[in-house]
Amino acid sequence: MKEATIEDRDETLHAFKEAVNMTAGRLKKWLATEESKKVGQSDGGESVGHASGIRIIEILHTKKDDLSREDLKHMRKVTGYVHRHIEQRPHGDITDTKWRYSLMNWGHDPKKT
Repeated sequence: MKEATIEDRDETLHAFKEAVNMTAGRLKKWLATEESKKVGQSDGGESVGHASGIRIIEILHTKKDDLSREDLKHMRKVTGYVHRHIEQRPHGDITDTKWRYSLMNWGHDPKKT
């Protein structure tokens, strides 16, 4: 696989920053809640979204120039997930919904303005 160009990295970083609207601290606090642990696809263990949230925290603490190809790949995965999931917004108040909680596991709080 070819090395990502600087333009690819910058574009990925920009899209990731738009999709992930929670700080590392806020996301870490959220991931510690029972609500966070109860949502998402799982094979009986940790959900995919919860594991992604932990990885997102690591990425948020990584300097731009130190991002690996695997970091960039995960950032693109996060961006894609957030964009697809937003399109499935349920009607009504979303405050205490699995839909919102799942997005928050991926670093995006749809209630944050």
